[in-house]
Amino acid sequence: MPVLALYNLKLISAGTITEGKAVLIENGTVIDVIDESAIPADAEKKSLNGAFLAPGFIDLQIYGSGGKLFAGTPTVEALEQLENDLLNQGTIGVFATIGTNTNEIVETGIEAAKIYSQKSRGAFWGLHLEGPYLNPAKKGAHPEKFIKKATLTEVKGWLEKADGVIKMITIAPELQDQEVIDYLYEQGVIISSGHSNATYAEGKSFLKKPVQAVTHLFNAMPSMHHREPGYIPAIFEEKPYTSIVVDGIHVDFAMVRLAKRELGDKLFLITDAVTSTKEGAYQHELRGDRYTMPDGTLSGSNLTMLKAVENCVKLAGIDLAEAVNMASLYPAELASQTKKGKIEKGFDADLVIFNADFEVLGTILKGDFLTKTT
Repeated sequence: MPVLALYNLKLISAGTITEGKAVLIENGTVIDVIDESAIPADAEKKSLNGAFLAPGFIDLQIYGSGGKLFAGTPTVEALEQLENDLLNQGTIGVFATIGTNTNEIVETGIEAAKIYSQKSRGAFWGLHLEGPYLNPAKKGAHPEKFIKKATLTEVKGWLEKADGVIKMITIAPELQDQEVIDYLYEQGVIISSGHSNATYAEGKSFLKKPVQAVTHLFNAMPSMHHREPGYIPAIFEEKPYTSIVVDGIHVDFAMVRLAKRELGDKLFLITDAVTSTKEGAYQHELRGDRYTMPDGTLSGSNLTMLKAVENCVKLAGIDLAEAVNMASLYPAELASQTKKGKIEKGFDADLVIFNADFEVLGTILKGDFLTKTT
């Protein structure tokens, strides 16, 4: 196979936008980024007609897609639907997420993930367990009857059963025993604090010691107050990797701007997206521009990653190249995916092409242009 040379594009990588460059791809890898005038004569040339070329997006928190809610009915088919839909949307890496639920659902999800990881196209990276070890005071849409304190025996059992497929877990650290937190950290699981009612002092005690991340900033956590600062100022000071849902519903755009000023290159985008379903513990209903539970409680979002990028640019005052970092480079760093999130020599050729109207024109996975899958 000849080297593929992509040209006539606006290259977004590492916080900058560059024109007049060509990206050379071979065997699923970016082998160089060069001036268009230097494209080798024997390369297979492909013009992108002036579109943006960016690192493929990475979504570390999403529950399901296309009417199949993996989080509620965790099947191999739901994972396949999720991966195909996300690849069509320019997302090349995903942690499928299971919210607080019964042990049976969690364990069924683990088994489905293990099976699907053997046949995945490459965008399914593993599981994110959001719960059940949360703080009921900040349960949000999570059913309180399933929320509990972690035991080392249960956590060990799940991780051993998972055989490496559990990549991330959201817990309320202030309620957990240190031995559980230490075990998760030693096993290489990303520990994220979420649905937490931690105080400022508690946050200072566990963030980055060793809790590496925070789940959906501002949602399901105490608000700031000038005499009771609460958890959020501790997040701003310790600066762990922190996810945020930029749909204007879960978080006002003024607060997105504040978070960006405080957290800089540690703030990253998730969709927190769900899909409509009438079965299981999470019966999400699309009401206008948002999903809610049947009782009206706000649940997951209706976002795509590119829509979150667009919202950052148009409504939160964040430069396009930096918004792309928030959707690719920073989650890649948190997930220890050292060859994702940039378009540079030696990085994986997992890319997204989109236009000035924020429409996905194509996805490249392992160097191959994907045809859309319904």
